[in-house]
Amino acid sequence: MITAIKNATLIMRDHYIPDAVLLLEDGKILDYGEARKLAIPAGAEIIDAEGAYVGPGFVDIHTHSDGTVFFQDEPERAAQHHLKHGTTTLLPALYFSMDTAGYLVAIDTLKAAMQKKECANIAGFYMEGPYLNPKFGCDKENNPWKGPVDAKKHLPIIEAAGDLVKVWALAPEREGILDFVLDAKKANPGVAFSVAHSEAEPTDIEALMPYGLRIGTHHLNATGTLQKYPECRTPCVDETVYFNHDIYAELICDSRGIHVDPYLLRLTRKIKGDDRIILISDAYACDGPVPPGYDDVDDINFDHAGEIAGSKMTLDISCRNMIKHTGASLVDVFKFASYNPSRAVGFLDRGEIARGKRADLVFVDHAMKVQRVLLKGQTV
Repeated sequence: MITAIKNATLIMRDHYIPDAVLLLEDGKILDYGEARKLAIPAGAEIIDAEGAYVGPGFVDIHTHSDGTVFFQDEPERAAQHHLKHGTTTLLPALYFSMDTAGYLVAIDTLKAAMQKKECANIAGFYMEGPYLNPKFGCDKENNPWKGPVDAKKHLPIIEAAGDLVKVWALAPEREGILDFVLDAKKANPGVAFSVAHSEAEPTDIEALMPYGLRIGTHHLNATGTLQKYPECRTPCVDETVYFNHDIYAELICDSRGIHVDPYLLRLTRKIKGDDRIILISDAYACDGPVPPGYDDVDDINFDHAGEIAGSKMTLDISCRNMIKHTGASLVDVFKFASYNPSRAVGFLDRGEIARGKRADLVFVDHAMKVQRVLLKGQTV
């Protein structure tokens, strides 16, 4: 059965197609085009978009929770929350606060959840750890990975997760980190690495690029500034991400510009270009006290020390904030939230409206309010 979406403005990678028809079959995009050129087949099931913008489903490669509960605790609830907001593909992020046993339990829980229809948008794991710089990140007091890189501790995690890991986040300055990288690549040769929670120098980071380091985890957050000489700033993580075009920059874009100042968001677009920006929600679950002056902040979390602890967002909200802070168009933010993250982690069958791609779609209005979501051609 063919499904035809009519009265839509399609959001393509670099343009719009107004008054368009989109044909779907067997969970994939069959064809698309202007209504005056593309006839709807007889007998097709009709979905009237009623003038909505229709773009590819969002791909959130870095999210820990629905803002209240972690994926490993209630995966169905968290997955459905994101799906209803247009995220048709996501990678639950497992944080360094877990020890080996904790990682193994979380991996087993999520593997089981991925077999359920309620979790059909879970596509693997984003491992935010274990080997990050212990100076950075929320809940850093409870980091069990401050010691040396130890294969006895990390190999069970690598083996349990296998090729479901799409990203390993790490701090390149950690002594012995290459041993971990080689162990991770042996289990999953195509995995991406990300510089995260780090104060590495450019040479530390660039040395890992041949092994697959191609992402900067929450760019401009938990990234150190090295000062070799008094009053002289020297290059560190953020500068290295800016300098190397092949490294994607993840951005947490909250409504107040707390994670990343709006001026820096605009600077990042200018330096990196729109092909290397990835919007993430980095939704976390934390009920720490709200620091003075932040009483009206409702889309980020704070840990028990009063430090920023991720967000309460979904990607539709991130897109809306990016439009506000940078003047980006709908075409731009769909690239940041769908096409770019898909390419960064190797999901080549989705992330854009193109023939043969998965029919993961989100209908939005001009203000990025989600109206309808399709997962593999089926309304959710």
